[in-house]
Amino acid sequence: MSDHRPAAPRRTRMDRPAPVTIEVDGRPVPAHPGESLATALLAAGGRAVGGTRGGARRGPYCNMGVCFECVVTVDDLPCQRSCLVRVRPGMRVRTEAAR
Repeated sequence: MSDHRPAAPRRTRMDRPAPVTIEVDGRPVPAHPGESLATALLAAGGRAVGGTRGGARRGPYCNMGVCFECVVTVDDLPCQRSCLVRVRPGMRVRTEAAR
């Protein structure tokens, strides 16, 4: 038997920028600059960002830009995939779920 022991896992600290405020469906939501908008919406408790023609609620699915389940309007630009949009201070977001 060997005396070799696996190295202890290295603890690293992730520094995040200070949160900023974005507007989602008219209400202020804290978010961190650079994180995906989908992440910020999920962290704020938002599960649905849109809906189907039949009324079913939809939310982020793939989180890598392949599907279109997380489409929102950002600063009056429609059809933005929230998983591909990075948070920036003062952005205004409108979800289809709010309609």
